[in-house]
Amino acid sequence: MSKRVIATLIAFGISLTTFSSEVSQAKTPKPTVAQIEAAKKEEAAKAAAAKKVAAVLNSATKTLNQLTVIADSAQFAYNKALKELAVAKANAQAAADHAAKTQAEVGKATRVIGMMASNAYKLGGDFTNINVLLSANGPQDLIDQLTTLDKIGNTNTVALKRFKAAEAAAKIAKAEADRTKAAQEVATAKVAEAKKVADTAKAAQAKEVSKLRAVQNKLAADLAKAKNFRVTLEQQRQLALLEESNAATATKTPNQFKVWPNKGFTGRQTIRSNEAIRTEAVAYAKKQVLARKPYIWGAQGPNAFDCSGLVYAAYKDAGLGWPQWGRLNAALYFVASKRVPFSELLPGDLLFYSYDGSVQNIHHITIYAGNGMMWEANSRKVGLIFSNMYSIKGLMPSGGRV
Repeated sequence: MSKRVIATLIAFGISLTTFSSEVSQAKTPKPTVAQIEAAKKEEAAKAAAAKKVAAVLNSATKTLNQLTVIADSAQFAYNKALKELAVAKANAQAAADHAAKTQAEVGKATRVIGMMASNAYKLGGDFTNINVLLSANGPQDLIDQLTTLDKIGNTNTVALKRFKAAEAAAKIAKAEADRTKAAQEVATAKVAEAKKVADTAKAAQAKEVSKLRAVQNKLAADLAKAKNFRVTLEQQRQLALLEESNAATATKTPNQFKVWPNKGFTGRQTIRSNEAIRTEAVAYAKKQVLARKPYIWGAQGPNAFDCSGLVYAAYKDAGLGWPQWGRLNAALYFVASKRVPFSELLPGDLLFYSYDGSVQNIHHITIYAGNGMMWEANSRKVGLIFSNMYSIKGLMPSGGRV
């Protein structure tokens, strides 16, 4: 990453992504080209695996499409069966109503026949013409009886015909009612079976969808993890190279100010820490120094640190995490903290060193301990130490509060 790119990042206040914990424990000075190439191979392997599984996904998709067709067909059959059942119920009800009506007609005809039998009994004997003639008391009586018999005969014939018709209609209606009831039972069973098929198809479809999503999610997660690891290595290497280059340049740059004049550089307008967090960050830095942890380019603990790695680890241990707090280099931490005059410095504030007084050429960062002292990861040769804030040339004219 060029100085111009870094300067652009600083101008717009852009921060880089946090580093993975795997890289944070690296024992090498910085991620090597070989490590990055290995990460690229791992990413390529994940991509190849994804391509290989594409055939499985295609098969699963086809199966899902087939199950969708089956489910749709089963649902259609179920809806059709419901309609057939509704028709069967209506027919059965109509047949039952008709059967009840014809049965009522049979009852009515039965009552008429009963009345006729009663009248015949009252007249005596049967209804033969001879019997009427023999029992007649004179012409007028004979005429009256013949007229009565004629009426009764006509009524009898009509009643019997109605009775027979009603009885036949009742039998037909009963048969139709029985048939429609059977049809209703068949339709009911058909609905139940169609619903069972539809439910089974939907369950199979849902299961296949779940399997497909699981495979897709795993592939996406694996690819993202491999890509993120590779990008993290590349970013960490570039940050380490930049600080390493600036630090090397600083040792060869003559006429550096002990403290650079204030050129009006600004940073954040707000802070993310409080006194408790800053106190804990100082305690963490002190613990690493007293444990004589080694200085390694690009390392951010827990076994080794570089200057910005110690700052990152201290505040992360104190409770600041991504996205509020990321692993940056010294120059970017200058932009990401609020400017604090030396007269207002508090333990936990950050101090910055540049070989030419510019932000992009800041090469070192430390944690202020109070009373003009600081905790720092100094260099490979010196290691992690407790030192005076003016012991290094090129101090920027203001501190930074996280």
